[in-house]
Amino acid sequence: MSKSCFYQTLGVEKTVDSVSLKKAYRKLAMEHHPDRNQDCPESEHRFKEVSEAYDILKDDDKRAAYDRYGHAAFEGGGGGQGGGFNSNFADVFDDFFGDFMGGGRRRQSSAQRGSDLRYNLEVSLEEAFSGSEASLEVPSTHTCGSCDGSGAEEGSKPQVCGTCGGAGKQRTQQGFFVVERTCSTCGGEGQVISDPCKECHGVGRVEKAKKLSVKIPVGVEDGTRIRLTGEGDAGLRGGPPGDLYIFINILPHESFDRKGTTLYCKADIPLTTAILGGKVSVEKLGGGSADIKIPEGTQPGQSFRLKKKGMPQLNTGFIGDMVVEAKIEIPTSLSKAEKDLVKKLAKEHDKK
Repeated sequence: MSKSCFYQTLGVEKTVDSVSLKKAYRKLAMEHHPDRNQDCPESEHRFKEVSEAYDILKDDDKRAAYDRYGHAAFEGGGGGQGGGFNSNFADVFDDFFGDFMGGGRRRQSSAQRGSDLRYNLEVSLEEAFSGSEASLEVPSTHTCGSCDGSGAEEGSKPQVCGTCGGAGKQRTQQGFFVVERTCSTCGGEGQVISDPCKECHGVGRVEKAKKLSVKIPVGVEDGTRIRLTGEGDAGLRGGPPGDLYIFINILPHESFDRKGTTLYCKADIPLTTAILGGKVSVEKLGGGSADIKIPEGTQPGQSFRLKKKGMPQLNTGFIGDMVVEAKIEIPTSLSKAEKDLVKKLAKEHDKK
């Protein structure tokens, strides 16, 4: 049985350009694909005809021979159906699923961004109050100085992987399906190093502690994250470095508790001052002191609020308050005269 004209098979004119030719082929290939027409026995035969026609006409040399000699140009297995079906099915797979799968047969770049790093930094409440600068020593990887990150010994360079052609992936045909796997030779890098650098052993990076200075902002809170761009691990094969994330942990203070911008503390109030009233001085965070006016009859646990004596708020300039709880001091040893005075006070108090 004579074969149909390849142009007629694809439904195009002999003057068709390559773009329109491919468009016509894709439409027919998907229309007659056996997986989409399992109840139609003719689908596979029609699909093979379309694939064979496109396999010839997409190639400029084969197309010229076909235009001159027709099907006779390929009698004897010179370029027809044997390899056309499998290769064209792969083309269809690339065209329709390539973007979804990550770019079809695009060559994979071996450059990789370095990993981000985390560093937990302990900060005192005083440092959070006033701001400070901390010196860090962070274990990380650096670009190898001997090979400039290429991984190859001086005088040599990485070579394109001969197995995958630099794509980093290998493809195998299984029936109507194309299976894609990471290249077993280069491990997905797309290149191989025959003479690895002696310092980094072909990795392109070396481990080394990095010394950094980081500014602790005024008012920083527990759990605050500070990002240092480009201070993470070095990238691979010329890739950009990662970032360093510093997580702040505010240490407990022996005298002050913090809730947001409010500071809480306790102040010892002499018994006589609590009874008669007066003034006491309390220490402020960050240095200095503040006076509190104690009214007559102050009770244990009574609180006093000092405006704008608390914590500054991060990046705003706002300053919170300090809340002072009265802690009444009870004398533990009294002289006879003092005891007589207390007894006299007790009698007067009982009369009331």
